[in-house]
Amino acid sequence: MKFSKYMTEWLYGNDGYYASYKSIGKSGDFYTAVSTSKFFGGTIAKHIISLVDEGFLLPNATICEIGAHHGYFLADVCEFIYTLRPVLLSSFNFVIIERFDDLQNHQKEYFKDSFGDVVKLTHYKSLSELQCENAFFIANEIFDAFPCELYYKGKSARVDGHNVEFDVEDEWVESKAKKYHKDRGEIAIGYEEFALEMAAAAKKFEFMSFDYGEMQARPDFSLRVYTKHKVIPFFLEEDKEDFVKREELFAKSDITYDVTFAHVKDAYAEAGIEFLELKAQMVALVDMGILELLEILKENVDEKIYKQELEKAKMLIMPNFLGERFKMIRFRKL
Repeated sequence: MKFSKYMTEWLYGNDGYYASYKSIGKSGDFYTAVSTSKFFGGTIAKHIISLVDEGFLLPNATICEIGAHHGYFLADVCEFIYTLRPVLLSSFNFVIIERFDDLQNHQKEYFKDSFGDVVKLTHYKSLSELQCENAFFIANEIFDAFPCELYYKGKSARVDGHNVEFDVEDEWVESKAKKYHKDRGEIAIGYEEFALEMAAAAKKFEFMSFDYGEMQARPDFSLRVYTKHKVIPFFLEEDKEDFVKREELFAKSDITYDVTFAHVKDAYAEAGIEFLELKAQMVALVDMGILELLEILKENVDEKIYKQELEKAKMLIMPNFLGERFKMIRFRKL
């Protein structure tokens, strides 16, 4: 089978890694910005309110998270909207795009436990089911979870019994490799369709996403597996200390790669959506007001709680943790 199908089965098959609820954070396989601090969602909430104040978002806009997993991110956004501008909590329409029923049920339970009936949450299985006038779309670590093809010097990969062979001719993959100056590496599948679905889902919107990668393509393979906070390169040689057979990792761990943001940008341009900016996460969060939120916290809680939350928030913006490696990309459709 082609590698993209293999990766799809690994992540999204009936028994795939993302098909059921998984712990994220200390007890899981990896950390995310969401699992690190509530101030990640809080900063997004502050930005959403600024979009209302400038007139880009209406008070009845749809606030939509794509691929929410636990639902913590959107819940944190809701919590801070309640703190900063409570009237918007009842006027906004909150939506999660989630394909798996099991994860939808966990999200519903978490929102019910957190907000009771105060927040009205709607689920859709894909963006193609959503139709609205005005929206803010948010996603965290979504583009690295799209299936990809592997490319090496003119050939694409196929998988036979977890073994990878580069002997497939694929004109589309080769054209993308040439466009992004890659002679080896990952070529994401599905960005173009995703952008078109978003363009059709709302007449006017802003979309913000956080992921790891760079604007230009890496010169080599970045494909890797995360398991119990250990990173295992996909092409690790058998004689290396951390080597684990792929069949032992398949569907039991996360598999991911660095995003080529130029590919994301081009996919959205083709869908008629304007690229606004690409920034390091630490710069984006500071620009959107995370430091001001921490000052508000400092004024309203005792010093011990403030210091605890400050240490968590620092992880979001420290260059050697999440602050530099992760990027924020932002688009608008007018």
